[in-house]
Amino acid sequence: MSRYRDAVGVNRISVVIIAQDDESRIANAIASCKPFADEIVVVDGGSKDGTVRVSEQLGCKVYVNAWPGYAKQRIYGSDRATYDWIFVIDTDEVVNEQLSTSIQMLKGELSDPSKAYSVLRIGDFLGRWMGKGEKLVRLYNRTQIQYKESLVHETPNVENENVLFIPGVLWHYGFRSIHDHIQRFNKYTDLEAEGAVAMGKRFSLLRMLVRPPLRFVQKYIVHGLYKKGIPGLAVALFWGIYEFLVCMKQYELGLARKRVKKSHDGPIKEGKAYATIQ
Repeated sequence: MSRYRDAVGVNRISVVIIAQDDESRIANAIASCKPFADEIVVVDGGSKDGTVRVSEQLGCKVYVNAWPGYAKQRIYGSDRATYDWIFVIDTDEVVNEQLSTSIQMLKGELSDPSKAYSVLRIGDFLGRWMGKGEKLVRLYNRTQIQYKESLVHETPNVENENVLFIPGVLWHYGFRSIHDHIQRFNKYTDLEAEGAVAMGKRFSLLRMLVRPPLRFVQKYIVHGLYKKGIPGLAVALFWGIYEFLVCMKQYELGLARKRVKKSHDGPIKEGKAYATIQ
C-alpha cells in the first residue's frame, strides 16, 4: 500500500510549516489545517519565543533546524513528513473554511503525483484585504515535485500546465506595522539582488526605469488596489519601490565585485613587474 493512501483509498496529506519566532500567530495556522491534515510538521529555525512549545501542545511534529534559507528549510520539512502529498502554509496564513473543505474533498482524487495544486492567497495591509490576491502552488507530491533552491520567492519546480486550482482563500495576515513591512522589504530585496548576481544576471538600466512604474500600474490599476483607498495606494507604491531597490542593490553588488577585482589586480601587476626586473 502506498505511503500516501489509507485503507479506503483516500490520500493522506502532511502539512509542513517553517517557523521562526512566531508564537502569537502559528496557532491559527495550525488550527486552520486540522480538518484536512493527517499530520502537521513544524520546522523551527531556532525560535527564542514559545513557537516550539505552542506547536508541540497542538500536536505537531516539531523539528529544530538552524535556518539554511527558505527553500532549503521547506525541503527539510517535506523530507521529514510521513506522507508524500505535502501542503505548505506559513505561520502568518490561515486556511478559510471553503479551502479546507475543498482540500478534504480533493483527497480522494489525488491520483497523479505529477500534478500540483495552487490556492488563492490574499494579504492584509493596515486592516484591509488587498487586491485580487495571487495564486501560489501549495499542494504537491514530493516524489516528483520539490522546491527550487532560491534565496527568496521560492516555488515548487512544476510547469504551469500541471497546476490545478483549489477553490477557497488562504488569508495572509502578513502586516504588523509599516516599520516591520519596510524591514522585510529590505531583507527580501537583499536576497533577490544577491540571487540575481549569483546567477550571473547583469544590472539593466532599462529594467530599473521600466519595472518600478509597471509594477505600480499592475498593482494599482490591474489588481484593483485603487479601490482600497490609502492602504491600496501604499501597497502599490511599495511594490514599485521593491522593484527599484532590487535593481539598485544588484548595481551596488556589481560595483563591489569590480572594486574587489581591481584591488586584487594591483598587487598581481606589481608582482609581474618585479619578476620581470629580477
